[in-house]
Amino acid sequence: MKRPLLLLAALAVLATAAAQSRIETFSVPSAILGCERPCTVYLPDGYDRCGEHYPVLYLLHGAGGSHTNWTELGNLRQIADEAIAEGRIRPMIVVMPDASDDGRSDAQWRVGYFDLPGWEYARFFIEELLPAVEGHYRIRGDKAHRAIAGLSMGGCGTLYYAQHHPELFGSACPLSALIQFDAPRKASNPDYIAAFEKHNALTFLRTMTAQEADALRTVRWWVDCGDDDFLWEGNVLFYTEMRRRNIPLQFRMRDGGHTWRYWRTALPDVLLFVSAGFGK
Repeated sequence: MKRPLLLLAALAVLATAAAQSRIETFSVPSAILGCERPCTVYLPDGYDRCGEHYPVLYLLHGAGGSHTNWTELGNLRQIADEAIAEGRIRPMIVVMPDASDDGRSDAQWRVGYFDLPGWEYARFFIEELLPAVEGHYRIRGDKAHRAIAGLSMGGCGTLYYAQHHPELFGSACPLSALIQFDAPRKASNPDYIAAFEKHNALTFLRTMTAQEADALRTVRWWVDCGDDDFLWEGNVLFYTEMRRRNIPLQFRMRDGGHTWRYWRTALPDVLLFVSAGFGK
């Protein structure tokens, strides 16, 4: 019995090694932001050999990060290659946009996925980034084949976009999401704090209309946070409010903290979850 299992494992390794996926950078010119914003894009094996259109996952980085984090720190390419080669997920395009300040001292206040004074990133994301990316790549640009996920600040962005645009996303997967603002306020951007409080995911759930609740039920939700994560309480409260409003969701709290080690272990489950929803 061991030999067939070893053979299957060896074939999986060979298939992954032969995969011709690739990572590239795509820049989106923005009239809204007044600059170009880069994205890292994962194209699965087979993309360059056929005319197929693919489902898409938008994968958001956290505060202090950039569009390269999920490939450089999150091991996205290897994890996706292996899952596709083993037939566990559908081939998909993964787009990793950039909401960082580029490291420029004069731009440190321009960061995040909300609309801030002089930094209308949410408008850019919906009105410019999605159409540009989905016009450039062979993407099946409809709700059923579009998902969003992200970690920490990117988890907050995931919640914001899926709550305010449920017509666009079939699945939403916030990881270790910033849901309650626990950082010292005097050390934080006051414009970001104001935008965060205005668009807080818990406030949205507690004040939404019946129609908005129905719209959230059209999204497949996966919420994941480590039991040692300093953001655990907000994620538990989000789960509680979703259950209270009878909105189905998958909730996972596993051993771990607010670390890349944790997010790398979460990514395979996220890919499985969004893949299962594509086309439904």
